[in-house]
Amino acid sequence: MKQKIVLIVILVFCLNLVSSADAAALEVSAKSAVLICADSGQILYALNENMQMPMASTTKIMTALLALENLPLNETVTVGNEVLRVDGTSLGLKPGDRIVLYDLVCGMMLASGNDAANAVAVAVSGSVDAFVALMNLRAKEIGMENTVFGTPSGLDAQAHFSTAADMALLTRTALRNEAFAQIASTYNAKISIGDRTVWLTNHNRLLNSYSGMTGVKTGFTKKSGRCLVTSAQRNDTEIIAVTLQAPDDWNDHRALLDYGFSVTETYTLTPETQTYYVDVVGSAISRVSCSANGMLAYSAQSQLQDVEQVVCLPQFIYAPARAGEVIGEILFFNEGQYMDRVPLCLDENIDVALQMQGLSFTDRILQKLNGWFLNG
Repeated sequence: MKQKIVLIVILVFCLNLVSSADAAALEVSAKSAVLICADSGQILYALNENMQMPMASTTKIMTALLALENLPLNETVTVGNEVLRVDGTSLGLKPGDRIVLYDLVCGMMLASGNDAANAVAVAVSGSVDAFVALMNLRAKEIGMENTVFGTPSGLDAQAHFSTAADMALLTRTALRNEAFAQIASTYNAKISIGDRTVWLTNHNRLLNSYSGMTGVKTGFTKKSGRCLVTSAQRNDTEIIAVTLQAPDDWNDHRALLDYGFSVTETYTLTPETQTYYVDVVGSAISRVSCSANGMLAYSAQSQLQDVEQVVCLPQFIYAPARAGEVIGEILFFNEGQYMDRVPLCLDENIDVALQMQGLSFTDRILQKLNGWFLNG
């Protein structure tokens, strides 16, 4: 038995050595790079990942996210004069053009239209400057500690820089937005600008040449060099790669993603407590139990330690309610970064008490509060 244990320990040690050697053997052209698991956030590879550098049009990941978080997808945007004050890649917008927000974001993400980015900024915040302030506020919420946004398009500006690590954090957040994930993974799209039809092709050529590619955004200026953020998914594992100032970025990302898929495994997290209790308003029963519905599966190179679990439940719920109904959730955080959630579901039906039938919603609550005070 002891011999078996020793052999297992030696095998694990050797496998760790191989993984470390593979990471050390990775050669990329990028000045800065990072590779992370999208769900757990665990870093699989890093090279100068906290070096502040310009990030060119990968900036539009933030611009697109804010557009999708703040405006309806079907909202019609009327383009103003802001599109005339932008250089570089253009979607061909003109003042007075009317375009649905979803199409506008497609034009910004696929064709990297700088005019589209400015149009989004004004549509969301009323001006480019106000939108830039919103970008920096959202960056702080995400945890992008080494980033300052200066433009919505990514064109060079004195105060406009990020890091590979911060851009990976941003991309993790953006990919949780369903509309963003759909747009970022689209290779060809047909959009309408007024009465004009425009066909778009995504600048990210890996979308149709790398297995499992799901996004995200290219970027280039003379100052920043070639910048690229990609994501790819195989089975239940999704990986995010970021390179800044990378002359051979396509091959860099192939190598990084191949390495990431070769070293990751799937692990599970079980809620620390399976059953919780919540007070009930308007029923013969005063308290009801709810249970965690499942476990959290995540991808990583090694099992995470000290994952924080935050339980979110209301102080009370109202009758009637049905067994299986979601009334709360357990949030999982790794090193302060949100991972995912597990729902908390009712274990039994809750019927309205006979004495509560016919009472208004407000009266039910007042009766429950009176009960609390009398019992207290």
